[in-house]
Amino acid sequence: MARKLRLTRELVCKIPATIPDPGPIAEIADLQSSEVQAQTLQHVLQSRPDPSAFWIFAFGSLMWKPDFDYVEQRRARVEGWQRSFCLGPDTRYRGNPDKPGIMLSLEPGGSCEGVAFRLDETGLQESLAALIEREPPIPPQWIGAETENGTISTLAFVSNPQVRRVVAEKSVEDIARQIAPAVGIYGSMADYVHNTAMHLEEMGIHDPLVWQMQELVAKELEQMP
Repeated sequence: MARKLRLTRELVCKIPATIPDPGPIAEIADLQSSEVQAQTLQHVLQSRPDPSAFWIFAFGSLMWKPDFDYVEQRRARVEGWQRSFCLGPDTRYRGNPDKPGIMLSLEPGGSCEGVAFRLDETGLQESLAALIEREPPIPPQWIGAETENGTISTLAFVSNPQVRRVVAEKSVEDIARQIAPAVGIYGSMADYVHNTAMHLEEMGIHDPLVWQMQELVAKELEQMP
């Protein structure tokens, strides 16, 4: 049974829905070039382990906003990877230079439950190109995922400190304090946390980190006028 979120839509609406584009994130601009994205796309296609099915593992916003055509979805679990608010500072997409966001990624350790989407083979290359452009500029990896119908190989955008900065050790409370007012061109961090927590709960997935984060962000927003 889905639990009731403390981070309500009313609290989320205390933060603007979006802001004008503050401009590219200088530290990752080179990684977002069309040349690098094309190389990433070719690597993904060439390294595809299963020619009969192409799966994406979603653990954050892709769960509730996939933005690609898919023909099947399954609840999935990956071992050796866990959710972490570690990717940032985000000064454009869910944050800005004055109030940077910190995005979810997968870090080594533990396990993670999410959703596996099997992409439509028709237009697969176009869907992947759009996905690579949307996601953080980190070369995705193939990782195994357990589903009720067996193990599948899934493409996942996991953290890589050598490619994109990973936020140094911060307490969950400090992260919540930082991201509560953050907003960028894709929307606010509060909206991101709310949607992620809500969809996990609706699927019966109780992620302790995401649940704690929505409570802490709600606490911060409750103190705002």
